[in-house]
Amino acid sequence: MSVVTRFAPSPTGMLHIGGVRTALFSWLYARRFGGKFILRVEDTDRERSSDEAVRVIIDGMHWLGLEADEGPYYQTRRYDRYRAVIAQMLQQGKAYHCYCTRQELEQMREQQLARKEKPRYDGRCRDLTEPRPGIPSVVRFKNPLDGDVVVEDQVHGTVVFQNAELDDLIIERSDGNPTYNFCVVVDDMDMGVTHVIRGDDHLNNTPRQLNMLRALGAEPPIYAHVPMILGADGAKLSKRHGAVSVLQYQEEGYLPDALLNYLVRLGWSHGDQELFSREQMIAAFDIKDVNKAASAFNAEKLLWLNQQHMMRAPVGTLVTALRAQFATLGIDALDEKLLEGVVNAQRERAKTLKEMAHNSQFFFREFDRYDEKAAKKNLTAEAVAFLGELQQGLRSLAEWNAGSVHEVINSVATRFGVGLGKVAQPLRVAIAGGPVSPPIDITVALLGPEKTGARIERALKWIQQHQV
Repeated sequence: MSVVTRFAPSPTGMLHIGGVRTALFSWLYARRFGGKFILRVEDTDRERSSDEAVRVIIDGMHWLGLEADEGPYYQTRRYDRYRAVIAQMLQQGKAYHCYCTRQELEQMREQQLARKEKPRYDGRCRDLTEPRPGIPSVVRFKNPLDGDVVVEDQVHGTVVFQNAELDDLIIERSDGNPTYNFCVVVDDMDMGVTHVIRGDDHLNNTPRQLNMLRALGAEPPIYAHVPMILGADGAKLSKRHGAVSVLQYQEEGYLPDALLNYLVRLGWSHGDQELFSREQMIAAFDIKDVNKAASAFNAEKLLWLNQQHMMRAPVGTLVTALRAQFATLGIDALDEKLLEGVVNAQRERAKTLKEMAHNSQFFFREFDRYDEKAAKKNLTAEAVAFLGELQQGLRSLAEWNAGSVHEVINSVATRFGVGLGKVAQPLRVAIAGGPVSPPIDITVALLGPEKTGARIERALKWIQQHQV
């Protein structure tokens, strides 16, 4: 059997990490077995769906690199197909028109509750042969009245549902629009989906969908219902835990491979391995290995993984992402060589690309002021001699690189009989504006002779103005 999976988000809310994990599992399973991965936007809820949510789905999947082999398909563009299948089911007696009014349905529910019964449609219109004039109808699926539905779930094992507990599902509303559960069935059938991997909040939909698929003569897919992701406090994941738009992780400077690595480990493991490349995830992943227990979101673990991936990622990948981060700061970082140097100097010092960009602004534009505490401590009368000697030494360099810069700093420290830090820290504050930067020789080398010279001169003038 050729594997076909699908990711079918609803654009009634922003795509967040719970949905991304489902997409990842579906994508990995298709890639692992050489199959096909489909993207389908289930947008039948027109009142709650939004164009912005659709954009986040499309852009988010692209940023993550979870490219689909087919799609995106949109359910709202397939209404003619759904209506044709409904007409076929009506003709074959597998569906029927229901003319019950809202008041009648509410009365039915109240009576059932009074008898301490589970509220459900009682099928009173199943065998109607004539319409009720003046009353709009819905179309219901004729669910089997007895027997059971067995779901052999790849995560939860065997789950049995009694048909007597399932009422006749509405598959077409009175306005002529098909319903979600019916559209899903037709889509999975038409698209040849072999494996449905989705959240376990859909498990209760599965018996009705199985019955409809069998009524249509279709081979049901294999189901795998993955557990939800919880917050660290055990509550349902919400915005305060990290259930934000997936694109916010891009804005915050996370690498897509790091986010996917983190999500694949929420409920799935491969020995004690923590770090995975895409290729390693594809080679090792099997939906049968997913744990049925819910997993907790840990923001600190995600940060740690992001730093690990930053330390290992190709320089070019980080350069592109870092340039985008600089753009949000209003910096046009066009110097490719400088960007590469900054990446190599900072990749082990920052946990996100946003942090890297923020800490590296001084390489690309002048800073407005010195860090007050650092300037008070390091830009002193004593530092004037150090900076003056450094200025002279750096001007005389035949080759500008970290090694030659280091020799100059070291020689100045030796000449004055002080530790290296006593010379390096005033220089750092002078050229970076604060007390933190990559190693000073690398920082000076990257900044270049012109900017370095100008900033030392600026620091000397600042000391003159501020030292009494």
